[in-house]
Amino acid sequence: MTTTNVTPILPPSPFTKTSHPQHSVDRLAFLIDRSKSINHLLETHAALLRHGFHNHSILNFKLQRSYASLGRLDYSVALFNRTHNPNVYFWTALINGHVQCGLHDNAILYYTQMLTHGVQPNCFTFSSLLKSCPLEPGKALHSQAIKFGVDSDLYVRTGLVDAYARAGDIWSAQELFNTMPEKSLVSLTTMITCYAKYGELDKALVLFNGMEDRDVVCWNVMIDGYTQHGMPNEALLLFRKMLSAKVKPNEITVLSVLSACGQLGALDSGRWIHTYMENNGIQVNVRVATALIDMYSKCGNLEDARLVFDRIDRKDVVAWNSMIVGYAIHGCSQDTLQLFNEMCRTGYRPTDVTFIGILSACSHAGLVSQGREFFSSMKDEYGIEPKIEHYGCMVNLLSRAGHLEEAYALVKNMNIEADPVLWGTLLGACTLHGNIALGEEIAEFLVSRDLANSGTYILLSNIYAAAGNWEGVARVRSLMKDGGIQKEPGCSSIEVNNKIHEFLAGDRKHPKSKEIYMMLDEINGWLKAYGYTPQTDIVLHDLEERQKEKSLEVHSEKLAIAFGLISTQPGTTIKIVKNLRVCVDCHAVTKLISKITGRKIVMRDRNRFHHFENGSCSCGDYW
Repeated sequence: MTTTNVTPILPPSPFTKTSHPQHSVDRLAFLIDRSKSINHLLETHAALLRHGFHNHSILNFKLQRSYASLGRLDYSVALFNRTHNPNVYFWTALINGHVQCGLHDNAILYYTQMLTHGVQPNCFTFSSLLKSCPLEPGKALHSQAIKFGVDSDLYVRTGLVDAYARAGDIWSAQELFNTMPEKSLVSLTTMITCYAKYGELDKALVLFNGMEDRDVVCWNVMIDGYTQHGMPNEALLLFRKMLSAKVKPNEITVLSVLSACGQLGALDSGRWIHTYMENNGIQVNVRVATALIDMYSKCGNLEDARLVFDRIDRKDVVAWNSMIVGYAIHGCSQDTLQLFNEMCRTGYRPTDVTFIGILSACSHAGLVSQGREFFSSMKDEYGIEPKIEHYGCMVNLLSRAGHLEEAYALVKNMNIEADPVLWGTLLGACTLHGNIALGEEIAEFLVSRDLANSGTYILLSNIYAAAGNWEGVARVRSLMKDGGIQKEPGCSSIEVNNKIHEFLAGDRKHPKSKEIYMMLDEINGWLKAYGYTPQTDIVLHDLEERQKEKSLEVHSEKLAIAFGLISTQPGTTIKIVKNLRVCVDCHAVTKLISKITGRKIVMRDRNRFHHFENGSCSCGDYW
């Protein structure tokens, strides 16, 4: 190692001839441990060599470990190679350094060399090796740990639980965890992480509730578990409990909670968290800012999303993608394309996510020729192989624009297997364009290959109902009943005073149900005065006309709008989130309500955002 032209940072006094050698060792050990940069460590190393401590085992061990922790694994390995008869601690430091750098294969190789040299591993060796270890090496290390009698060590056992958990072997992880006589905070958090990652949230919660001490890490694991598995209400509830327990959130916490707010469309809660971050010193770095953009976009507030985006000093491609997708889901196609061009001019290379946003924007606006060009450029210009999401955007674009045969051909000629969402998109377009023959062909294909889901049957039923073929509707209903297939119920939610209120079609469980239905009656009076006729042809049952009208009047989004009208001040924007695509009748009714009340109504359905204002919708009735 070169040590010339390096000025030691040590004061001269500890290294004079009168200094006690142990004092010098202690001083050097202290400086090595306190080194926060590679330059400081090199200066200390130079002083060590100059004063004759180059063979001091403790100092060399500390140097080897510190070089690895500061990212200079090459220096760490060089020191190790100069060590005469390294003991288990030197070997373990070498192994741990490679694990920290993600070089797990190298770590395993050094472990085998250690055994070859007759050095017996200890519990720290196994704890290091088990970090981020794949399943098969993990099993082998488990056997080795048993052989060397360290498998019952708390840290080794926790590492083994983590190795099995990361590989998805929940049973083995659970068995090992249950046999631990002592369970530390780390081991409990490891098992909770395992359960939460694979959706066993009830089991995770039992462990979590049984913990005497909970740090921010275990709170984060539970909150993120709920968020990742589509339980955002539970995530927000747990976040509030975390604040009540006086546990200070960190960056990981807010990333999960902002995602939960985005899923729910809980704008007020998301804004509160944004303010909380600013008031409590949680830095809005590019990662957090991207989460804020995503949250504001999904909560219907593009203005604040763009403000956050514009304030990012060093945007990465993920931040650009988040804003592009945000514009796309709101149907702001020109803004999407403009931002894409700006991104490319700035020197960022598009990713597959970028093209999901671009193709979605083209789909929402019916920009067929531009969509075709972007789809072709993905592979030809940027070398990006289209994924199922990109094909989905193209099928939606082509089929909604009436190019059903082209869309069908695209699906049949794909080099990846079409999923139910893709087929559902095509079936939905068959309904829209009244192409019963193609719809039946697709449905029969899916049923024959056991690919049909509830959406398949509902869409086929829609096709028959639109054509007045009630016999066909009845046949589809019979198939669903025989197969035990349930239709996904329509659910709409609205946030009022930081609380999420959810409604199903015909719901009467809400505490203000009486007032809501009185508001619905008033709305129906307004609609009749405007000469509105309910679009009963979309009702999928052979009912009397008045019965069809009644079933339309209690759709979940209408209940949510009625609740919003009685629960907020006049002029306040009403924001609704629906789990399914908004139906034609509800879309038309919402346009009229926005005109009659002077309210802006923002609705996020399964496909996109609709901004209703003064009797018109941002989608231009193309959705």
